[in-house]
Amino acid sequence: MFWLSQGGGPWGGGPRGGGPWGGGPRNNGGGSGPRRGPYPPDFEDLLRRGQDRVRRLMPGGFGAGSGIAVVILAVLVIWLASGFYRVLPDEVGIVLRFGAYNRTTQPGLNYHLPGPIETVLTPSVTRVNRTEIGFRSGASELGQAGVRLVPEEALMLTGDENIVDINFTVFWVIDDAKAYLFNIRDPELTVKSAAESAMREVVGETPIAQALAEGRAKIEADTRELLQSILDSYSAGIQITQLQLQRVDPPAEVIDAFRDVQAALADQARLRNEAETYRNGIIPGARGDAVQIEQQGEGYRLATVARAQGDAARFLSVFHAFKAAQDVTTERLYLETMEEVLKNSNKVILDKSAQGGNGVLPFLPLPTLGSGGKAGALPPGSALGAMAPGGGSQAQSSDTATSTPQPSGGQQ
Repeated sequence: MFWLSQGGGPWGGGPRGGGPWGGGPRNNGGGSGPRRGPYPPDFEDLLRRGQDRVRRLMPGGFGAGSGIAVVILAVLVIWLASGFYRVLPDEVGIVLRFGAYNRTTQPGLNYHLPGPIETVLTPSVTRVNRTEIGFRSGASELGQAGVRLVPEEALMLTGDENIVDINFTVFWVIDDAKAYLFNIRDPELTVKSAAESAMREVVGETPIAQALAEGRAKIEADTRELLQSILDSYSAGIQITQLQLQRVDPPAEVIDAFRDVQAALADQARLRNEAETYRNGIIPGARGDAVQIEQQGEGYRLATVARAQGDAARFLSVFHAFKAAQDVTTERLYLETMEEVLKNSNKVILDKSAQGGNGVLPFLPLPTLGSGGKAGALPPGSALGAMAPGGGSQAQSSDTATSTPQPSGGQQ
């Protein structure tokens, strides 16, 4: 090879006969022949060269006391400078002295004794943390955003012994950094477990129909309040800002049947409302008719009683007048009665001077009989006279009474 032809090794010893580190030929044990092949490094020589360089850098020599003091001072300065730390605006600093809590520092540049005397923790106290129960959101294996359901967390028993599938999210922040760091071991797991327990307790007291409809807001409020009380009892230093229900459905295996039941319940409520509407329309009308009939009956009763009382008072007044003047009252009653009877009848009046005479002719109302009227009736306004053969008295006609003539020409 090339280095063999030059009389040296692969590290460029050359014809001067040095080894790979530039040394000359050495005897092995005082032998007379030169040593062939690569030689190992001389560590003593390397150490000696390093000491020479340090002596040249250090004033007064490396072995002097001032050099050691400078080195110790530099190390001490570096160690003390490691105590500076920065707290971000959304954080607080919790300083630990030999692992125990010592103090809390505010955002900005701060200082603590270098480790291992003091250490610092800087939890974020303004960041809103999110805990999901019943599902997990995030990127899937294919890199697409998706939701993974966790049935063992989501399935819960309702107050009416039904099963409901609930997914909800808890939003929380650190309220007390000291309690958050030292009173609970795993804050995320603690919040998840406490939230699941609180939700199961609230849902266990709620019917499924209310949980699926108008009771969701009440479930959120009650669960948030119960969860906060549980965390406060643990002195967790966590403040629940919001609890939001994401999905409240029956289990997937029975959701079709449950929807049919809900549709039937909706139809039942609709028919009940229609019946109530019909009832509300019929009953007031019937009540109004009943009141009207009662009022009409009351009016008829009052009218009848008043009429009877008036008739009684009239009879009593007539009776008292009859007792006071019997002849006059009798004549008056007779005249009033005859007036009432004869006022609508056809009448034939004969002169009294003709009564008992022999010259009065019998009267037969032939026109009335021919027209289908009653026997003895005369048309209104007609007049009829009857004279004796020797020029006796004359009969006159009027339209106020009806009289039937006698067959033998007697008086009417």
